[in-house]
Amino acid sequence: MRLAEIFERVVGPDAPIRFTAYDGSSAGDPNSDVGLNVRTPVAVNYLAQSPNAVGLTRAYVSGHLEIEGDMYTLLRHMADFAFAEGVNVTARDAFEIVRSVGWVKFVNRVAPPPQEVRRGTLLGRGLRHSKERDAEVIHHHYDVSNEFYEMVLGPSMTYTCAVFDDQDGSLDRVGAFDGALESAQFRKYDLVARKLGLEEGMRLLDVGCGWGGMVRHAAREYGVKAVGVTLSKEQAEWGAKRIAQEGLTDLAEIRHMDYRDVPDGSFDRISSIGLTEHIGSKNLDAYFSSLHDKLVPGGRLLNHCITRPRNNLKPMNTKGFINRYVFPDGELEGPAQIQTAMNDAGFEIRHQENLREHYALTLRHWGANLERNWEEAVAEVGEGTARVWLLYMAGSVLGFERDVVQLHQILGVKLDGTDSHMPLRPVF
Repeated sequence: MRLAEIFERVVGPDAPIRFTAYDGSSAGDPNSDVGLNVRTPVAVNYLAQSPNAVGLTRAYVSGHLEIEGDMYTLLRHMADFAFAEGVNVTARDAFEIVRSVGWVKFVNRVAPPPQEVRRGTLLGRGLRHSKERDAEVIHHHYDVSNEFYEMVLGPSMTYTCAVFDDQDGSLDRVGAFDGALESAQFRKYDLVARKLGLEEGMRLLDVGCGWGGMVRHAAREYGVKAVGVTLSKEQAEWGAKRIAQEGLTDLAEIRHMDYRDVPDGSFDRISSIGLTEHIGSKNLDAYFSSLHDKLVPGGRLLNHCITRPRNNLKPMNTKGFINRYVFPDGELEGPAQIQTAMNDAGFEIRHQENLREHYALTLRHWGANLERNWEEAVAEVGEGTARVWLLYMAGSVLGFERDVVQLHQILGVKLDGTDSHMPLRPVF
């Protein structure tokens, strides 16, 4: 079997992609604007070990497989022709792949690239979603490099879905130096603030606060005394410096701590922006009960998180790319499951909104930022990590566009007796 044919079989014979290999072989569509180039025998060895998306990912991240053309376009073609129904790599195909590699090379298995999280390393530390393991998971993803995140996220240092208006959301503006992403992130924070009904003098807790964007927004724009908590030491240090630079130290604070250790009953409002994905389905009830306990009567919670489009889908693949390379232990639930957990914890649900298309646009901006700063990003974190991020963001754009994942904001109120302290018809 020609080497290029091996990759064609894994991706799918009808995919409009060209395949080339170091042995001079080629397959697929020679006129395609995107392609896979097999640079070394190690790429084939990865495919022999895992003749699926995992093998392709390992080969690409390690640099033994090269992407030619636009990453998003390549993944879209693969989704259309290869993974829509699932490529069936037969036993004969697998045998041919191994024979092409050579039995000796196959037995001497190539280790996955260091960016891949495997059991016995990070995932061997404590029980899933224990405080110890959660801290390690957050460290793995968020303590990469503040400088790298600035290249990708832009000045706001906001790593959650932005909210675009029609003008800022046009695709021809993605990646332009016009402040569209920054405006959209400001708009997101202000949407959260308005849903929470922030007023001067209130106390806000932002759990999983990242680099402190919501904390600073609440303090600066609304005069709220805001506390953010994060398990990332680098995020906490960066956020504290930015708070000082903006002269907000009297109102804003970021603590390097677990949300579970925050005292109860002392906050008027809570925002949870992008944390629920790290909680785990089995822990949702305890999570929302904990947040309910931290609020005063009449307090509000705004939960903003990535969701699955339905609640009756098969369990998520915990051995796929996202869990192996990006968010170890990450879990997504359907919006009704999130809402039910909030309801059962004592919250009265007052509003729900799906911002799926907005996240696709946000990710397009981040991807454009990474490509624009590619050389600097590689110098900062290494080519393997930069490749993980390029693949992750392009794939996530596709996921949000095709309703594989969604983004929901759900507003809940801790009733004061029977009083919600909500307007009859809120306008956000």
